[in-house]
Amino acid sequence: MRLLLDTHIWLWSLLEPTKLGRRVHHELKQEKNELWLSPISLWEATVLHRKARLLIPGDVNSWFQSALAGLREATLTFEIASLAETLPLHSDPADRFLAATASIFDLTLVTADVRLLGLGEIATLANR
Repeated sequence: MRLLLDTHIWLWSLLEPTKLGRRVHHELKQEKNELWLSPISLWEATVLHRKARLLIPGDVNSWFQSALAGLREATLTFEIASLAETLPLHSDPADRFLAATASIFDLTLVTADVRLLGLGEIATLANR
């Protein structure tokens, strides 16, 4: 499976793995699965850190470098930016970019956000 991690799933996998559902935890550990991350998630994490809502142990830059190891980058493209605006979703731009990224790259979006589950043609994996 090709899995796009929602920001919270990525952070939970690193900092609070007990928040991951059994199936999600299992799928993240499978070597056959590709784990993808959008630059939007890195941006969200840096914003959370700046606002002191995400506590990162040690040096921030080193932590992020380590946290990105083994992940494929789902680059932000013009096509994703265009699709993000047309999706029938709530107004959170990060969620729109993630859903559009999953659609364009044909990835399964792994999330606990009920607003992103069941998006029709966009495959999702619920954190249950």
